[in-house]
Amino acid sequence: MTEQLPPERTARYDPATLEAHWQQQWDASGLDRIDLQDHTRPPYYFLTMLPYPSGNLHIGHWFTMAPSDTRARYLRMCGKQVFYPIGFDAFGLPAENAAIKRNIHPKQWTYANIANMRQQFRTMGAIFPWDHEVVTCDPEYYRWNQWFFIQFYKRGLAYRKFAPVDWCPSCNTTLAREQVVGDDRRCERCDTPVIKKDLFQWLFKITEYAEELLDFRQLQWPERVQLLQRNWIGRSTGAEIVFSVDRGAEGPPAEIRVFTTRPDTLWGATFLVLAPEHPLVAELTTPAEQAAVAAYVLQAGRQSEIERLAEDREKTGVPTGATARNPATGAPIPIWIADYVLLGYGTGAIMAVPAHDQRDFAFARRYQLPIVPVILPPDGDSAPDPATMPAAYPGDGGVMIHSGPIDGIPVGPAAHQSVPAAIAYLEQTGQGRGAVTYRLRDWLISRQRYWGTPIPIVYCPHCGEIPVPEDQLPITLPEDVDFRPTGESPLKLHPTWRFTSCPQCGGPAERDTDTMDTFVDSAWYQYRYLSPHYTAGPFDPAYRAWLPVTQYTGGIEHAVMHLLYTRFWTKAMRDLGLVDFDEPMIRLFNQGIILGPDGARMSKSRGNVIDPDDLVATYGADAVRCFLMFIGPWDQGGPWNTRGIEGIVRWLGRVWTIAQAVAPGPAPADHGAGAADLQRRLHQTIRDVGEHTDQFRFNTAISAMMELTNALVKARDALAGSAAWETTVRTFLLLLAPYAPHLAEELWARRGYAYSIHQQPWPAWDPALAAEETVEIPVQINGKVRDKIQAPAGADSATLEQLALARPRIQELLGGQPPRRVIVVAGKLVNLLA
Repeated sequence: MTEQLPPERTARYDPATLEAHWQQQWDASGLDRIDLQDHTRPPYYFLTMLPYPSGNLHIGHWFTMAPSDTRARYLRMCGKQVFYPIGFDAFGLPAENAAIKRNIHPKQWTYANIANMRQQFRTMGAIFPWDHEVVTCDPEYYRWNQWFFIQFYKRGLAYRKFAPVDWCPSCNTTLAREQVVGDDRRCERCDTPVIKKDLFQWLFKITEYAEELLDFRQLQWPERVQLLQRNWIGRSTGAEIVFSVDRGAEGPPAEIRVFTTRPDTLWGATFLVLAPEHPLVAELTTPAEQAAVAAYVLQAGRQSEIERLAEDREKTGVPTGATARNPATGAPIPIWIADYVLLGYGTGAIMAVPAHDQRDFAFARRYQLPIVPVILPPDGDSAPDPATMPAAYPGDGGVMIHSGPIDGIPVGPAAHQSVPAAIAYLEQTGQGRGAVTYRLRDWLISRQRYWGTPIPIVYCPHCGEIPVPEDQLPITLPEDVDFRPTGESPLKLHPTWRFTSCPQCGGPAERDTDTMDTFVDSAWYQYRYLSPHYTAGPFDPAYRAWLPVTQYTGGIEHAVMHLLYTRFWTKAMRDLGLVDFDEPMIRLFNQGIILGPDGARMSKSRGNVIDPDDLVATYGADAVRCFLMFIGPWDQGGPWNTRGIEGIVRWLGRVWTIAQAVAPGPAPADHGAGAADLQRRLHQTIRDVGEHTDQFRFNTAISAMMELTNALVKARDALAGSAAWETTVRTFLLLLAPYAPHLAEELWARRGYAYSIHQQPWPAWDPALAAEETVEIPVQINGKVRDKIQAPAGADSATLEQLALARPRIQELLGGQPPRRVIVVAGKLVNLLA
């Protein structure tokens, strides 16, 4: 059909009127609805990370979504069946804080925010299929969080154990990372210093997939993301060594297991260090040291891991009073605790070899502990003197000394002999074994909060912990809750919700009052988009052809949380038989950050926040979209500049005028140099805009369209109304459509074309028509540019040399003498050596 324009929209460019009109028209005609069972075009699942419903879209949402929408529109015009859904990551702490501060229920606050943001997204003109929307706080969605939990539990991937958490002793509750504020780590609610405390917590066994998560061969992801994940997983090879602790009359012998990447230095281990949280600390500490150890453990519990591992921080510790035995030498060695050892890394215990580890060296010097060198450096005649060593020797070369059966064996990465020799010795003597360990820890999902997915476990005094039967899901959140500023979860305080019957014996039981980490919601949401109302499973397997996600976009700040968790979740789904692939998203692109006009991150406290609603009201959605893409490379971001958006507004105004230009008289002839030049520029623009849009280089695509606009302005008087003009304008609107969808649709209709421009194919370009007829070639003499020549495109070397030598300025500079040598780079330059 041809869209009929109402009379009030026939004059000037009025973005507010025409954008509202086309948004209503697209919605009424179902333009952006998608039939996922239609396979007449190749499926392309394009996804941008779903937003949190904070209440209002900020310019960062636009910077994330508008360029993605542009590329989704482009792909649709290129013949793809594009699925580009939207939803809301709606559980989380901000809603709970709002309940306390505003005396409003989290559900009411969240759904009001979603309604507002949904309307704001519509003003963007994005092609979201709203009938596929997902809201993660809907029971229809989080039912499947609980279903997944039960499947993980059955396979041993979900388990419960004592785990350290950040704890506020005043609020008497566990705190999430975001609730611990300030360098001195205080509770954001009451400003009390936060401590570490062990509580029963639920975890997902992501470590079972650690090795597989290091394999990126199936992913086209940025190298930086891969590196961040590799470092976070932190694979280390070495050995696990057993140190025995003789407790005498105080109890049976104990064992301390240590993982080390340098088992060859065992003979130089002179003390052990345990993490303050290590379960053996309380058991091994002697009465004389108990007060000092207890105080140190409390102090260490108030520090973050980053603080404890800081390289420039002085290392401190206290002795436990206990000793272990070095399994290689038989010598007794003291056991200390120190905050630079973390329970979550390795075994939570290290063997200290101060002669060959700088951290251990500094610790030994401070506390006057023994230093025993066991590696002779390549340039050394004798072992280093422990009393005069200025620093530890890392042992990246030389030979082993004072090391019993491995004496004389070469050391270092080139030799690779001392470590395997030490492992062989440990395995032969039964004192250790070769091992691999990971920095990655299991995913702790328990949150002592209300606004999250209830954990589907009940506790029966007779049957123990029992998963809720699947036909009883979802376990929904009670709405009649009392939010008290104590910080305790309303689920724990609710008078009836937590009391239930045991699914196994029918006796009285209690529900788990923790809720799940909100990263659970986003770990699998891409599957639910396909069938958000499906009731027989987390997603309808009839839509597997759309999986995995073809292209994902979002911030790199999610590299080691969300992006790692969603990879784990997909692998677990594969092992449950739900999918037949290994990775959730094939390709990933990370956009940058839009900054305030002052070049700093936008924040209300800085007063540099830009409100997109005000911008849309003033300039129109298309102008905001285009400026955010024109501001700079999308993967880099950049500062907001109001003067810059005014330049975009002027460009769109020129487009409005040019697209409606008519010949003042009879249509001009469609031939001549002007028509050929316009045709060449058109095909170059088709090429450039397509290539740059495909590569997320939106700023240079817009630059190419601006150049074509300028060419049309210059050609208007001579060519307006000609066939060349009409073809160029029509094609230009097609190129503009993904970027400024409302303006392009309006001008398309004004020119009498059938609705809708967004259902048209992307224009093709002809390399022959895009080729320049002539090119400008610099002419150098002895490497310095002295002149330029105009040459036919594709001219050979002999022609370029002849043209260069014929230039009067070149003859003058050469003094009439022939050059000693001529160097021609075809299509690039001519260099004459005089």
